[in-house]
Amino acid sequence: MAALARWCVRRRLVVVLLWLLALGGVSTAAALTGSAYSNDYEVPGTESGRATQLLQEGFPRLGGDSDTVVWHTTSGTGGVRAAAVEQTMTQTLDKIADLPGVASVVGPYDTQNSAQISSDGRTAYATVTFEERTENLDKAQVEAVVKAAEGAESDGVQVELGGSAIALTESSGGHVAEVVGVVVAALVLFLAFGSLAASLLPIATALVSVGTAYAGIVLLGHTMTVADFAPMLGMLIGLGVGIDYALFIVTRHRRGLKRGLDVAESIQNAVATTGRAVVFAGATVCIALLGMLILRLSFLNGVAIAASLTVVLTVAASVTLLPALLSLIGMRALSRRERRHLTEHGPQPELPTGLAARWSAFVERHPKLLGAIALVVITVLALPTLGLRLGTSDQGNNPTSSTTRQAYDLLADGFGAGVNGPLTLVTHVDSAEDKLLLDNLDATIRTTEGVASVTPVTYNAGGDTGYFTIIPTSSPQSQQTSDLVDRLRTEVLPRAETGSALDIQVGGVTASYDDFADVIVGKLPLFVGVVIGLGCLLLLLAFRSVGIPLKAAAMNVAAVAAAFGVVVAIFQWGWGSELLGLGRAGPIEPFLPVIMVSVLFGLSMDYQVFLVSRMYEEWLETGDNRRAVRVGLAETSRVINSAAVIMISVFLAFVLSGDRVIAMFGIALAAAVALDAFVLRTLLVPALMHLLGGANWWLPRWLDRRMPRISIEPPECRAAHAVFSRGTLRQNAASRRAGPPAEKQVGAVYLSERMGEVVEELEKERDQDVRDIAG
Repeated sequence: MAALARWCVRRRLVVVLLWLLALGGVSTAAALTGSAYSNDYEVPGTESGRATQLLQEGFPRLGGDSDTVVWHTTSGTGGVRAAAVEQTMTQTLDKIADLPGVASVVGPYDTQNSAQISSDGRTAYATVTFEERTENLDKAQVEAVVKAAEGAESDGVQVELGGSAIALTESSGGHVAEVVGVVVAALVLFLAFGSLAASLLPIATALVSVGTAYAGIVLLGHTMTVADFAPMLGMLIGLGVGIDYALFIVTRHRRGLKRGLDVAESIQNAVATTGRAVVFAGATVCIALLGMLILRLSFLNGVAIAASLTVVLTVAASVTLLPALLSLIGMRALSRRERRHLTEHGPQPELPTGLAARWSAFVERHPKLLGAIALVVITVLALPTLGLRLGTSDQGNNPTSSTTRQAYDLLADGFGAGVNGPLTLVTHVDSAEDKLLLDNLDATIRTTEGVASVTPVTYNAGGDTGYFTIIPTSSPQSQQTSDLVDRLRTEVLPRAETGSALDIQVGGVTASYDDFADVIVGKLPLFVGVVIGLGCLLLLLAFRSVGIPLKAAAMNVAAVAAAFGVVVAIFQWGWGSELLGLGRAGPIEPFLPVIMVSVLFGLSMDYQVFLVSRMYEEWLETGDNRRAVRVGLAETSRVINSAAVIMISVFLAFVLSGDRVIAMFGIALAAAVALDAFVLRTLLVPALMHLLGGANWWLPRWLDRRMPRISIEPPECRAAHAVFSRGTLRQNAASRRAGPPAEKQVGAVYLSERMGEVVEELEKERDQDVRDIAG
């Protein structure tokens, strides 16, 4: 790392130019190729997946997206059957049918489609079927349909549109979320550093890396399935961790300058120490994200790789682009007051003072009380997680001002809630007897609990596939609709496994989401176990302690559970969701638990690494656990809290995006980071470490001998640790039995040895630099 930092400082203009070329080149390629996202929740092998496949094979024209145009009369006589209304809407529907990309339009004014007019005659709807599925549609084609439908609005006639294609045209927060998050982050950085130049560098580093990653995700969509929210998710994670990683390195660099190091030496030292922790923390985030690959779901594979790509680029920019930029601004990384103080008083060690030092001492005096308080807070916030329900969050959860929400409500009021999520039943038909059996199912299904209506069976041209539609009495996101799906599959419909000639497959929005949720829940224990296991293994190798990884795993699980509790309260129970402009309450999307577990677990490891690495460093120097915990907390709590405020601001800003899924991510991540930084890492973790004492750093000798030496410490610290392990550690163990004074004496002896080795190492590097310059 030191060599990399040295090269970046010496070739700073080249490094900056290479990053700018990468950003420009990838962005240009993404603009030329366009996006190709796909929200395909179908899981191969599930019943809903088989139903979709049968329908597409037997009825190719039904493969396109189907949306609705809904109109409602608020005044006048005759309702939607009034001559003027019928004439206007008929002309509008004919116009829509002639638009490019539209396969068909089925209106309510034909006799066979009279069911598309409500019983009170005030509401009617038409079905618009596009030639392509939503992910393949040209947005301009959908906008033309919306414009044509809105042109039919008049006094007394309200026209709204619903469906997944229509949702593409609804305005979102644009880039307001990113701008707000960046502005708040810049303000926090300026207050922390007092230097405009230093506060802008983390922002610049994050923007360059995240911009490159965003364009890379667009290109990735052409090679694999990538969800449409993946770029926003990547940007959310990238801005948060990117600014934080740069903040940690800049803070270490500023500390070096205050201690009298020159600019190049201070940058090299910051990257060799904190930069290692950044790389390690980034690796844990990527491992947590790539853990989604074990689920073997194409929809999640793209999300995992897209988010990991963003983290990799932010880490790379932090240890290459940032050192180059720091060398360009030189001493301006310090504020004018700090530079003046350094000139007048000379280098001085930066000792932890103020609130951070007082808080660290307070935790040391009251570990049991503060640990109990932290546990109570986390437990209370995690309780709503017990009521987590995965299911369909549809357009009925959209903000009330959106046309999709208004169309949804008009249909529900006029035709019943189930019309917004019909179930599609499809089967192969091999003989006339099969057709007769399928046709006779109508009476049985109509009397089934939860069924509002059933359409007649439709057969394809070859007569080998038939399908019909069931309208439930409840909404698509309702538990009653999920119960109906189970009842049809297990009690009502004939199945091949029971010896029937027919094997009817149940599909539709609710069935697809329920099947997707079942697959994820079934694989969730394996996924969580792998992610936690790999994270613990990394910490075990880094800190050579059994207790540190186990506490980290427990803390991360606690943070995830509490964050889920906040999400359930807001989005599922509806506590403030309408007030925040996030729509009404509804179930949680099935894919959210997996993605949030990955992201939250990775981000939680960041603060664990930065906090414990400083404690570990102090433990190696002194062998005094109480001092290690106290000093580590005092020296890192301020920067961790500043980083947390930045990350929380960035995450909460994404609530302004207008997207329910992204808002869920933003609130979940903000809650997790807030709890992690202000409750777990600065309260519960140090309290537990004080209570456990030297057991924090215990590692069986047989395991220590067999484990590879992987450390986040720079080479000189590893060399010192080797000396400590060979002889001083045994002396320290004996000294601890003699009491604290002996511990301090051993720590002083070790510190003296370590300082000599560090000085020797620095002299070697200085001589090498002189030879390089002479050469």
